[in-house]
Amino acid sequence: METVLSVAVACLFAAAVYLITSRRIIRMLLGVVLLGNAVNLLIFTAGRVGPAAPPIIPGNLSVPASLIANPLPQALILTAIVISFSFFAFLLVLTYRTYEDLETDNTDEMRLAEPENEGLPPLGY
Repeated sequence: METVLSVAVACLFAAAVYLITSRRIIRMLLGVVLLGNAVNLLIFTAGRVGPAAPPIIPGNLSVPASLIANPLPQALILTAIVISFSFFAFLLVLTYRTYEDLETDNTDEMRLAEPENEGLPPLGY
């Protein structure tokens, strides 16, 4: 099972890198989403996959009597999901606002600071 998940993580990382290097901002945004999901799946895979008892210790014991699931990867993934969703929402609003102002999502056409038909900016002061 870990092998299949590792291959899925590799595919997600490859697709994320491909999308992030695109010229279109929407594709970059989808790449960021895929990257967040790839990291979450990587943490999940690293935490051990398999049947285990829930991490509940009875009141009369100080240590678990048998093998239990590790709750740390689950807590990390839940935190990462919240952070990646808020980051995605921020980037989505930023992309929409940029599209409204510049009327394009192509990064090569976003040349407000350095217009294409004007010469080089001043090189010295």
